Amino acid sequence: MIRILFHRLIQGVVVLFVLYSLTFFMLKALPYGPFQADKAMPEHVKAKLMEQVGLNQPWYIQYIRPLKAMLMHADLGVSTRLEGRPVIDILQQAFTVSFQLGVLAMSLAVMVGIPAGVVSAWRKNSMTDFTVMAVAMIGLCLPSFVIGPILAEFFGRKWQLLPVMGWETSSPSTWVLPVATLSLVYAAYLARLTRAGMLDVLSQDFVRTAQAKGVPMSKILIKHCLRGGLIPAAAFIGPAFAGIVSGSLVIEAVFQIPGLGRHFIKAIETDDINVIMGIVLLYGSLIILGNMASDFLISWLNPRARSTS
Repeated sequence: MIRILFHRLIQGVVVLFVLYSLTFFMLKALPYGPFQADKAMPEHVKAKLMEQVGLNQPWYIQYIRPLKAMLMHADLGVSTRLEGRPVIDILQQAFTVSFQLGVLAMSLAVMVGIPAGVVSAWRKNSMTDFTVMAVAMIGLCLPSFVIGPILAEFFGRKWQLLPVMGWETSSPSTWVLPVATLSLVYAAYLARLTRAGMLDVLSQDFVRTAQAKGVPMSKILIKHCLRGGLIPAAAFIGPAFAGIVSGSLVIEAVFQIPGLGRHFIKAIETDDINVIMGIVLLYGSLIILGNMASDFLISWLNPRARSTS
């Protein structure tokens, strides 16, 4: 297990380095700069600002200097859009909200998707199975930027049951609509993956033997089938959590949530290089950690996977 963890960490470092390099050169290829929008700015003032943030230096120095600062001092630089505010402060403040939204949405997706998949597999080819899979297919087909405005229109404006803007940690009513919108697609994926995994296990000989001995079906499902049937869902949960946090950009825009999405969009519009780089590396780290978590969860559910890792 330690060897697996070491290999995953080495792979993660390499992936982050490649991600940093690709992001840097793609940003350098853009035809505009961080002060392009300031058309009334005198050229000498613009040159001074470029010198302050180091953008007047050769490209290889601009490439190495931030990388060295990140490795040695965990310094991501400052924002050119927010008047020199440290990028690490922006990430700490905004990521808290995005992380809370992601945790709640992933928790709801797991609590809804996995039981739905188990029930659907148990009642294979029944009306329950068809209904669950139909709802899951709808969840897969409808994107969040369609579901969000619909929920906001009915539950917020028309029926006035829930707030549709903002995010308050002390006010759970502000969580409901964004969490429900963000979790629907992932719950649908989990339902389909769990159903497929459970059907594969339910077709094994030991299940038929247990049924022939008169073991209750509920006991067979929970005690004998659930662990093996959850392997496909476990492989999905880790990367899905990273995706649900990084994929909340649209949800944050729809419901006006002060998370990373707002800063990411504004940074792209103004070519705020340090903020873009910080958010990209943060999302990349989340995906790496999510994959590592999935590997360990699969190893726990399926001991045979440990020998093949």
